[in-house]
Amino acid sequence: MGVVSFKPHEIEFMKTADLARLATIQPDGTLQNSPVGFSYNEALGTVDIHGYRMSKSRKFRNLASNHTVALVIDDIASRDPWRVRCLEIRGTAEQAESGETRTEPNGDEIDTAIIRITPRRIISFGIDDTETEPHKLAADSRDVPTTAD
Repeated sequence: MGVVSFKPHEIEFMKTADLARLATIQPDGTLQNSPVGFSYNEALGTVDIHGYRMSKSRKFRNLASNHTVALVIDDIASRDPWRVRCLEIRGTAEQAESGETRTEPNGDEIDTAIIRITPRRIISFGIDDTETEPHKLAADSRDVPTTAD
């Protein structure tokens, strides 16, 4: 099993989230930010980004020149009082294969290419604390140990 870098409430939050935004760095150094589908890979302790035609996407191709990424998963838990929840995952990403071939009901085959993110820093906000007044919440920011540490 990979390094367990996420806390149990963060894993549960990821399992219930529908969408995230992935920032990658283009070859010219500018940023690209894309909405993405994802899943938590418990066996590896990574976050896997998947989608249609992934291998042809700009975000996938960006990884050929720069592996640094940031992923944000967030939602609005309440509007009154205003309460947001957020999980930011900063790390390195690689072009990978899911090993799973899926065919949609319309006959389209899902690309097996994925982006696999290894967390290096995790910033969690408002996910496990529902009692503290929203404006008094503090972020849980921590670095993830690497095998070289």
